[in-house]
Amino acid sequence: MTFAVAVRRQGYRVAFALLRAYWFVRRPILHGVKCVLTDGDQVLLVRHTYGPREWDLPGGAVRRGEPPADTARREMQEELGIAIDSWTPLGDVWAEIHYARDTLHCYRAELRDPAFSFARAELGAARWFPRDRLPPDIKPYVPRILALLDGTEPAR
Repeated sequence: MTFAVAVRRQGYRVAFALLRAYWFVRRPILHGVKCVLTDGDQVLLVRHTYGPREWDLPGGAVRRGEPPADTARREMQEELGIAIDSWTPLGDVWAEIHYARDTLHCYRAELRDPAFSFARAELGAARWFPRDRLPPDIKPYVPRILALLDGTEPAR
């Protein structure tokens, strides 16, 4: 790992700690995006370099005035270097994440070329997993979002 990546990782960790303190005090209502990237029966999960190191779906915060589908495009380009223009909306899932009430706008894209390169400052790992053999240490909302693929989780 280069010095620049190490410094940026530390910046993410400090920013996350400050946000968590703010969320604890304010209990804000937020909007985020979670992207279900699939390659057949495989799903891409990531581990962030900040916060709990559980496996998660890639995504990020919706910026003020930004449509969620644009957030999905932006985040996949920033985090994984993947340009995706065609998204299938799956619906919304509500989750309380670190004291914030978050509406997660969920999108899906099937990748024809599952190669990617991830932003090492923000992501510690990114890996394909079979949907029926997910790792045990995943964020609690991930199974609910993946259930949207099968139509078994009601969209909210």
